[in-house]
Amino acid sequence: MPQQLGIIVLVDTANALAERTLSGNTYWFDNAKLYGSRNQGTENLVTAIHGSYWRDGSQAAEQVLNWLPYSLGSLPPSVPRGYVAERSQCSDEEVLTELESIANGSSAPEAAELERLRKALGKRANAHGRGSRGQKVLDVTGHVVTEVGSEAHSYPPPTITDVFGQAVDEKVIYPAEYGSPDLVTGGWYWAASVDTSRPGTYTYEMRIQLHDLVQRDGEILWEPVNFTCRSSLKITTEPKRNAFTKAGMGYLPIPSLPSQPSTAPAAPAAPAATTEPTASQH
Repeated sequence: MPQQLGIIVLVDTANALAERTLSGNTYWFDNAKLYGSRNQGTENLVTAIHGSYWRDGSQAAEQVLNWLPYSLGSLPPSVPRGYVAERSQCSDEEVLTELESIANGSSAPEAAELERLRKALGKRANAHGRGSRGQKVLDVTGHVVTEVGSEAHSYPPPTITDVFGQAVDEKVIYPAEYGSPDLVTGGWYWAASVDTSRPGTYTYEMRIQLHDLVQRDGEILWEPVNFTCRSSLKITTEPKRNAFTKAGMGYLPIPSLPSQPSTAPAAPAAPAATTEPTASQH
């Protein structure tokens, strides 16, 4: 079975949108540091990939890469994608409960109270090009944003829209987008298989789409903005290490079993060898 390697692309979305570039606003990590990956936590990550081979030198299995884009300063990535919709619904229910209480009261509601409830409903942002109303805007703690433009808000997760460049052109990696029932990743993710039989350092580029919150013609929109960034792979023929067996490197890193004491009965001693007299002794 191919080995799975995760690569996290952490984007400082607010700064990237403000500066209109991903340069200096991305932080890359992978789980191959002990294999020799370099520049962890920077935008110059070089992912180390060791090959897997049989005794005759033929390739045993390819490596699989999984890219996971996250936004710095937004809702935690562990929050399911349906969290924003659930918080929007809860906010509506809370305001409706308060309105019902006011309607059943004996006195007329004050204007300030109604204005507070209007703000508590929050603001909804539509996706660019969609006519239907979208979800509410939340901050990083999950609270509804009442004043867009003056309050900090959480950004939608970055979206990978393409992987291309040298490693793809030379058919070293084969990227594609896949579907998954995982609610945390939203059901879609980018992965690629790597031809580990071709040692060398290869670059690849990634197109990432961010969303900027804008107000236009009285409407609040999540406007898509496309960026590109670059990373590298270093493929070697070094054998993989197995950290669980601690058996070190080898074709099959399974520790040798300790010698077991023998329980079989001892064999009888062989009779002493007799020496036949030689001709000179006669």
